[in-house]
Amino acid sequence: MANLKELSKNAERVTGGHRLCAGCGAGVVARQTLIAAENMPVVVVSATGCLEVSTSVFPYTAWKTPFFHSAFENSAATCSGVEAAYKSLIRQGKIKDEPIRFIAFGGDGGTYDIGLQSLSGAMERGHRMLYVCYNNEAYMNTGIQRSSATPQGASATTSPVGKVKQGKEQPKKDLTAIIAAHNVPYAAQAIIGDFNDYITKVQKALNTDGPTFINVLTPCRLGWGCKPEDSMEMVRLAVDTCIWPVYEVVNGKYKMTKKPRGGKKLPVGEFFKYQSRFKHLLKPQNAELLANIQADVDAKWEKICNLCGEEVIK
Repeated sequence: MANLKELSKNAERVTGGHRLCAGCGAGVVARQTLIAAENMPVVVVSATGCLEVSTSVFPYTAWKTPFFHSAFENSAATCSGVEAAYKSLIRQGKIKDEPIRFIAFGGDGGTYDIGLQSLSGAMERGHRMLYVCYNNEAYMNTGIQRSSATPQGASATTSPVGKVKQGKEQPKKDLTAIIAAHNVPYAAQAIIGDFNDYITKVQKALNTDGPTFINVLTPCRLGWGCKPEDSMEMVRLAVDTCIWPVYEVVNGKYKMTKKPRGGKKLPVGEFFKYQSRFKHLLKPQNAELLANIQADVDAKWEKICNLCGEEVIK
């Protein structure tokens, strides 16, 4: 596991002074990812999104590492191209063979949706790169539109709560399972609220020869409608309610790396009640919808427990 005392000695490669909102998880993801890289050379690619527009507004940058701004939909393709060019230059004898690591960042909109083809291609081709999805469960940078990562029942500007509908009607896509199905050597889900688990996973991914993927739940205090100081607790509650299982898949083998605190599974309402995007679900008239969402979470939680060989916590 990651050692905090040793990690604190690593150089900071994402500076302060960027324009991310207070309570935003994207900056935490970037900072923790590059701290996990320790002192190895790193090249970063980032899709257009909150992380990019807030950290690399020309002529300024918060990145103390080579940084490529990619289009919204092709962060994975860009990163795989950089990695392929690097290998080509080594083969031609034009540069030394050094252990450079390639990391691509993308939000859920640029990963789950418009970037899925790019990501799938990079994973299938076998490039040695880490793709990190900072998953804030909507297109937050462009106005909080729903994505396929948006949970069922959540209110977004394109799936608003009203007389006809009560938020997004469809359950969210299981992207981590989709990437694991590419037979990549390493895939995982994580939260920013447990630095030890996340940084350990990044270190494993960076030391894996091949394509790797981490899907990290990352709160957006504006889109989620929670207090900035509650961001870390929000993702911990996602784990406690089993809405967001935390696990890894190593060469096809599933392992749970974090369980609900106290060994007790909380009802989904404990996660919903602190966020304005879900407040309508706790009203009496939406009791049936809430029950359906709970049943869906329960079924998926049981499935992942079975895959991990764990007893189902109820």
